[in-house]
Amino acid sequence: MEKKQMSSEKQIHRTAEVLTDRVGDRTTIWQSVVVLKGAVIGADVNICAHCFIENDVVIGDRVTVKSGVYLWDGVTLGDDVFVGPNATFTNDKFPRSKQFLDKPLRTTVEAGATIGGGAVILPGVTIGTGAMVGAGAVVTKSVPPHAIVKGSPARIMGYVENGAIAVAGPEQSRAYVVPKIPGAVQEIGVGRVTLRRLNAVQDMRGDLSVGEFEKDIPFSVRRYFLVFNVPSEKTRGEHAHKECHQFLICVKGRCSVVVDDGASRAEILLNSPDLGLHLPPMIWGIQYKYSSDAVLLVFTSHYYDASDYLRDYGEFTRLTATAL
Repeated sequence: MEKKQMSSEKQIHRTAEVLTDRVGDRTTIWQSVVVLKGAVIGADVNICAHCFIENDVVIGDRVTVKSGVYLWDGVTLGDDVFVGPNATFTNDKFPRSKQFLDKPLRTTVEAGATIGGGAVILPGVTIGTGAMVGAGAVVTKSVPPHAIVKGSPARIMGYVENGAIAVAGPEQSRAYVVPKIPGAVQEIGVGRVTLRRLNAVQDMRGDLSVGEFEKDIPFSVRRYFLVFNVPSEKTRGEHAHKECHQFLICVKGRCSVVVDDGASRAEILLNSPDLGLHLPPMIWGIQYKYSSDAVLLVFTSHYYDASDYLRDYGEFTRLTATAL
């Protein structure tokens, strides 16, 4: 490899045309790459051959951009992002020849996310922290943190667990073993989240499941709501509460719940009316993989209060880190 030196630590191939002077230390730019003057590239970045980077582009530290990727105005890649070969980014939903946007739509790929080879990212979306976009996926809307998406249009297929273990199907939701004893409690290993066995009685007249407030459900209940008729590809939740406790029971059908305390995550399958999941405050919760007949019953310790919600995952992780 023949390279020309921008500094003693940056390496740029002699065939690359790099017009920006904002390139971080230990960054390598390979053959036939074009980088326009306004671009910002961080440290320890690897830009592979035959890429194009426009002016209004920001690339964080330790990013890998594989060959054949074009980053147009409005694209931001956070630290530790991986972009696979020939992934396509866009910045205009309705492009016409010789008609130019006053301002490109912003597309953000947050820290630690992965974009698979050949994926298409439509403009104006955010790919959340640690998310994984499958090869060839067409991303038409924002992807939640740590979600795994694939297909066209891209749909959530699972979530990335601790250590980047993929949880990619209903059969892979963790089967936590809770003894068939009313009142039995199983810790999940994520914050103070617990899975609890409720009392159930079966006989020829029909089945009965019952729980007692402040005994089986470990807080005073102020409110309840039901979630049902959820299309299978839709995701619910995607927030945490500052003070409110929640208790989830899938009284019919099944759904999966991802719980996250900011440091660790787990996915739990709720598929029986005698199983209840307790989510204390400051637990990020996501519900998805709803069966067509699913009915999710949720008890809460507080009345509805919009100010109690944390809907930005970045803010949530900052608060949980501060609390440690």
